[in-house]
Amino acid sequence: MITESEILNASILIVDDQESNVTLLEQLLSDAGYTCVTSTMKPEEVCALHRKNVYDLILLDLQMPGMDGFQVMAGLKTNAAEAYLPVLVITAQPGHKLRALQAGAKDFISKPFDLVEVKMRIHNMLEVRLLYKKLENYSKELEQTVQERTAELRESEARYRSLTELASDWYWEQDENGNFTKVSGPVLEMLGIQVDTLADDTRSVPLTGWDENERKFLQATIAARQPFLDLVFSRVKADGSKQTFRVSGEPMFNQSARYIGYRGIGVEQSASQ
Repeated sequence: MITESEILNASILIVDDQESNVTLLEQLLSDAGYTCVTSTMKPEEVCALHRKNVYDLILLDLQMPGMDGFQVMAGLKTNAAEAYLPVLVITAQPGHKLRALQAGAKDFISKPFDLVEVKMRIHNMLEVRLLYKKLENYSKELEQTVQERTAELRESEARYRSLTELASDWYWEQDENGNFTKVSGPVLEMLGIQVDTLADDTRSVPLTGWDENERKFLQATIAARQPFLDLVFSRVKADGSKQTFRVSGEPMFNQSARYIGYRGIGVEQSASQ
């Protein structure tokens, strides 16, 4: 919530070519307790002043010689850094009110002034403006926090992968469609997937010697997106020796709990005749 102190300390710019109107509004705001009020009788200065000071509220007279309030608002809209136009227009022309709102003004004050109404409209608009700024700042802070946490997760993931690869004989990762994104060791053979060799003749790697029941069980476990720990998997090599692996794996999910793939590791246990 916005406190009364925050509202009274908000920055306000009065823009009017009539000195009497400027004096009246300055006195009104001072009596109400506002502490940061400035004014100008030169509308051509408003855009530069707002870029420099980023006012919380601009009290803008529409009827001014040389450059009227509509031209001032058009100039303020060119400030890409300020999407919100904190303008409260002052007009004696009822027909200008709708046009001013369409031009980007947030509210209006009618001349001659009803002092109670003026104070209420200024107070209410400042409350909305300061809430908007708080929301904008919170969104930026939240975005920054998300970026920092994402970077931390990526760093942690990189460390995890490095450690698992160093601590295992092979490692693999798959995306949500089952496509392999990272592979080391005999993973593709173990899962029964034909791959081309790196040789020029591109002959397929023979898939012999693996225990077919173990292979089917492993494939079914991955298809069901279930984790597994220390699953024994084996194959008999062409020379008659047997290789036994201890394999572990887990499904991967993102921060929204959406499945994004699988990863696993394996360690060779023994080799025997």
